[in-house]
Amino acid sequence: MNRFPAELIFWTTALVLLATAEPHHHLQEHHFTFCPLANMGIDWCPGCGLGRSVTQLFHGNLQESFKMHWFGVPATLIIMYRIGVLGRNQFKKNVLLKNKENDYV
Repeated sequence: MNRFPAELIFWTTALVLLATAEPHHHLQEHHFTFCPLANMGIDWCPGCGLGRSVTQLFHGNLQESFKMHWFGVPATLIIMYRIGVLGRNQFKKNVLLKNKENDYV
């Protein structure tokens, strides 16, 4: 299980799905959400709009991205940085494993 980079796969899949999603317009009423607060009927949630903001960003709509959620750009940069760190660590781990296997042969 140590060789399975679950977090790397999770973040990469999340960004790919957000990048390929169809962008919604600001204040569009009917949309699916995983937000438990919105599903309970609570109107305000600090994270609502973040995914739509990232989707707008990937489609080049910077102004619309900021309208959806102000943290969309920083969140995307943070997640991309994390993917880079995890990818680099996984690469180093694979190189070390390969070198160890070659040492035993």
